[in-house]
Amino acid sequence: SDWKDRRLWVTVMPIMAITFPAAVQAVLWWRYRIAFGATFCILGLLLGEWVNRYFNFWGWTYFPINFVFPSQLIPGAIVLDVILMVSNSMQLTAVIGGLAFGLLFYPSNWPVMAPLHLPVEYNGMMMTLADLSGYHYVRTGMPEYIRMVEKGTLRTFGKDVAP
Repeated sequence: SDWKDRRLWVTVMPIMAITFPAAVQAVLWWRYRIAFGATFCILGLLLGEWVNRYFNFWGWTYFPINFVFPSQLIPGAIVLDVILMVSNSMQLTAVIGGLAFGLLFYPSNWPVMAPLHLPVEYNGMMMTLADLSGYHYVRTGMPEYIRMVEKGTLRTFGKDVAP
């Protein structure tokens, strides 16, 4: 959770996350005219992610679960399926639905990420709760130059810095 407010997570994750739901949706629509392929795929992915998070992160290394929660992808998948069901066109779904999937990704994650953006002062430094938790939980495989704890600034949901 201490890296999910960076710009890479917002831009790369929806592009990578739409590939499997779009493929499952296309196959189920083309063969069987079933319009819930993307949601079905995302629910299966979410189940696999929680199993991975629990057994691999918590079970093997005792990594805190609140650091590694998966992203919210279900609202975008529902919109993708609804656009396919209403338009009955795979081309329109690819253009409009893919755009909606990408644009809904960040706002659908706001309720989960918002508490981690609260400001705290720790030893004279202003940081977010996510940065503070990453600062306290020292990870041996991640050097400081990769973690980038920002000193003196507080990131908001956009790119600007709040005082």
